Amino acid sequence: MSASFANLSQWSIPQWLKMESSAVSTFDRSYLILALSMYMIGLVMVASSSMPVAERLFANPFHFVVRHMIYICLSLGVAGIVLQIPMSRWHQYSGNLLLLGIVLLVVVLLIGRNVNGSTRWIVVGPITIQAAEPAKLFFFCYLSAYLVRRREEVMENIKGFAKPLFVFGILGALLLMQPDLGTIIVMFVTTFGLLFLAGAKLWQFIAIAGVGMSLLSMLAFFSPYRWARVTGFLDPWEDPFGSGYQLTQSLMAYGRGESFGQGLGNSIQKLEYLPEAHTDFVMAVLAEEFGFIGISVILLLSMTLVFKALLLGRKAVNQEKYFEGFFAYAIGIWFCFQAAVNIGASAGIVPTKGLTMPLISYGGSSMIIMTIAVAILIRIDHEIRLQSIQATSRTTGVKKKVKKVKKIEVKEDEND
Repeated sequence: MSASFANLSQWSIPQWLKMESSAVSTFDRSYLILALSMYMIGLVMVASSSMPVAERLFANPFHFVVRHMIYICLSLGVAGIVLQIPMSRWHQYSGNLLLLGIVLLVVVLLIGRNVNGSTRWIVVGPITIQAAEPAKLFFFCYLSAYLVRRREEVMENIKGFAKPLFVFGILGALLLMQPDLGTIIVMFVTTFGLLFLAGAKLWQFIAIAGVGMSLLSMLAFFSPYRWARVTGFLDPWEDPFGSGYQLTQSLMAYGRGESFGQGLGNSIQKLEYLPEAHTDFVMAVLAEEFGFIGISVILLLSMTLVFKALLLGRKAVNQEKYFEGFFAYAIGIWFCFQAAVNIGASAGIVPTKGLTMPLISYGGSSMIIMTIAVAILIRIDHEIRLQSIQATSRTTGVKKKVKKVKKIEVKEDEND
């Protein structure tokens, strides 16, 4: 017993959790508060929105709730591991991670599971992996490392600007074969924003925006199901039981919610009127049950996380930690755009894209990858704070040594 207590007394808190003093923390706890708040809201909404469909499909109303809780626990476990990885490792292996992302996108086309006409999932025993989710994170990691190596080339000529777009084109082609246009748009917008923040020229952005919009328009026009989504979005009430069915049901949910909602559990649209109520359209159920106030709270939490990520990126760049800064920028833009598209699609502002709401919607791959992204933000913040603390400690130590030398010199003068 005494030996066990001796071992317990030798145990120390991990470095990233330590407080250097009562006034200085080595990481920003608000990231944890924001992420855990969104986890809890998401768990409640998945429970509320998934029970009718879970009862019908599995004869167990808590099927999706239990799985969602497992995903949250797995996400937190993976985050604990990611927090121990220095950002220098991400920088060092960024190219390898990109290759891993490409391999996953190729593998899913070869052996992936087809659901509703899309081949996006790799099944490994009881685990289902959506290949596009890690591919997004790995591409943003590679792009951040590329901008560190080739920043001057990106700013000065079209060659440096075009190289990451070529890599994006390879990933985009693989994603189109699934097909997964929503992920392509998220990656395109994030790449666009990151190149802008890296200092690329304005005419290059005008050119890439024109080409990008033209390609997306062509993809929509020449694909019947995509074109049906666009026309259904423009006037969903023209065909409320066909192409516009999902959006009209979602709009009914928003309309019933009004300012304060119908109350938790009182949604009607989740009773299998609204398809995908616990995944892509979970925000519609939240709007029906908690109204404008509920949606505003989610937007506040999401935009606070995005704002903090962008501020962290600026802080890292100002301290010449360019890889960390660009990576934080990429995560912030990614979170912002994906949240905006998810809510916009359910509210009829943009066409349906099949993107989850970060940290809220049901989905294991999305939950784990988004949690890893938050863990990376915490790690970046930790390294910046630790560097500042060490610099302050060194400065204080030098000042003390100088004072000590001066005291010795004064004593010697007095003795003389």
